[in-house]
Amino acid sequence: MTTQDGPVRPAQPQPRQPPQPAPADQPPQPAPADQPPQPAPADQPPQPAPADQPREIQLSKPSAVLDEAHLGDIEGALGRIRVDDEQHSGLRRRLVTFLAIMGPGLIVMVGDNDAGGVSTYAQSGQNYGYSLLWVLLLLIPVLLVNQEMVVRLGAVTGVGHARLIIERFGKFWGAFSVGDLFLLNFLTIVTEFIGVSLALRYFGVSPYVSVPIAAVLLVAITASGSFRRWEQALFLFIAASVVLVPLAFLSHPYYGQIAYHFVVPGVQGGVNSTAVLLIIAIVGTTVAPWQLFFQQSNVIDKRITPRFIGYERADTTVGSFVVIGGAAAVEVVAVYAVRGTHLAGQFTSALGTARALESKSYVLGALFAIVLLDASIIGASAVTVSTSYAFGDVFNMKHSLHRKFKEAKGFYATYAAQVAVAAGIVLIPGAPLGLITTSVQALAGVLLPSASVFLLLLCNDREVLGPWVNARWLNIVAGIIISVLLLLSGTLMAGTLFSSLNSGLVALWLAAVFAVGAAVAVAVIRIRAGGWRRSASPRTATARAAVPRAERASWRMPPIALLKPVAWAPATRLAMLVLRGYLVVSVLLLIVKAVQLGRG
Repeated sequence: MTTQDGPVRPAQPQPRQPPQPAPADQPPQPAPADQPPQPAPADQPPQPAPADQPREIQLSKPSAVLDEAHLGDIEGALGRIRVDDEQHSGLRRRLVTFLAIMGPGLIVMVGDNDAGGVSTYAQSGQNYGYSLLWVLLLLIPVLLVNQEMVVRLGAVTGVGHARLIIERFGKFWGAFSVGDLFLLNFLTIVTEFIGVSLALRYFGVSPYVSVPIAAVLLVAITASGSFRRWEQALFLFIAASVVLVPLAFLSHPYYGQIAYHFVVPGVQGGVNSTAVLLIIAIVGTTVAPWQLFFQQSNVIDKRITPRFIGYERADTTVGSFVVIGGAAAVEVVAVYAVRGTHLAGQFTSALGTARALESKSYVLGALFAIVLLDASIIGASAVTVSTSYAFGDVFNMKHSLHRKFKEAKGFYATYAAQVAVAAGIVLIPGAPLGLITTSVQALAGVLLPSASVFLLLLCNDREVLGPWVNARWLNIVAGIIISVLLLLSGTLMAGTLFSSLNSGLVALWLAAVFAVGAAVAVAVIRIRAGGWRRSASPRTATARAAVPRAERASWRMPPIALLKPVAWAPATRLAMLVLRGYLVVSVLLLIVKAVQLGRG
């Protein structure tokens, strides 16, 4: 399926081409003043570009794109867009284009509802009823804001998230950020195989059979050497996850209570450190750091350029509502599974939820196990590919799903190694699988503020995004999101250190401290910069307004080596060090809390 959505604009800066001789009946034209003609070597006449080389590749070589496999036609699961197609209007044409673009946003969002997500949402429903549904509703703007920023970064820069952090902020900060990603992603992959083992155990299949088969399947899906085939395989698994819809309706939901708890915050039984840990886990499994790295690299690998950003935003928006709807459905099912039984408030694992459903109907339990298995496969594929993309960025390897195995051995070997080691860990006897899953999701929530800060810095870097930098309102919203995430981790820290404290009051006090700190920071910025409105914001607005829409749609980041280096103010560097120290302490206390829960 081919669409026609506009001519391809050359990347910036354009390569200089040798002058072409004028026709015999036309006098030669002088070269522009800012571009002197480049004569061809005396012993070699000018050679035309190969006819079979895509125009996008010819014009985009001087851009920042690191792997030439990331240039060319868009080859999606639901269609193809050639780089030389011309733009045509019309609803049908736009729909066809959207279907061809759809993929990165939907996959990253559905990948959120992975094994860890299903387990965490089931724990929320089983232990707290419908009372934590409001958390899911609040996460929709978080998803949209964070993932929209990485969409712009991927389409405009052509460089992965890990590589941008290292190049713009240095190896010190890059090591922290990418190190967090590698550790967290690996632990997340472990939870995906936990999900596989629990799901198939419901049907009597031994983990020593199910886990190795799942590992081989994951490698086979990814190592096909075709981006389109990989995306089509993921779409099949996404389609299978629709079984969650009838499962939720068969769970006899109380619609009035669901609507109430979606809009009225509260915690059944009161706020305490255990409830805060679960809320952080819900945040961490719904808005995980791996998503930032995956979607940016997947947008690049799908060859999405700035003129398609609007379509990719729509893809991300659809995915956001799908993931929240799926999470709510799992909570509804878990509530029904333990309703009227002694299992309410006694969550052990997702398999326990399936067994609870089995007592009401074997079919319901089987459907829930299928949902868990399907979610585990989707999550494992997306998270593992995310790490492989990052490895390619950091170690300058060819990293594209368009490449065959022999062309990108390091990329595929990294993928296979992660899958093999994670699968092996799950087969260790006696591991507390449910606790491991919840703790990993909480760890993702604790580390998310750090990833979000780097994302925000990159999206305000005019050297990187030019006319695509953040608007002021977006920076404000992103700042509020980061503050709330820090508030949650701070409440968990206080509750872990001082178990007698009221977690609700701690959250209120921390909110007041953050508000005062933000006010002081704004005041300092205005004093030092001579007024916020007169400094950063006008420059940002000018950067966007100075470029016409047509040119903005084709603006690409120049090669990284040509960018001006980032100069952090001492206050910014100090704030980043404080944030890093705070998060290190938060992670250590999270481990302490996990050990306490394991013993209790």
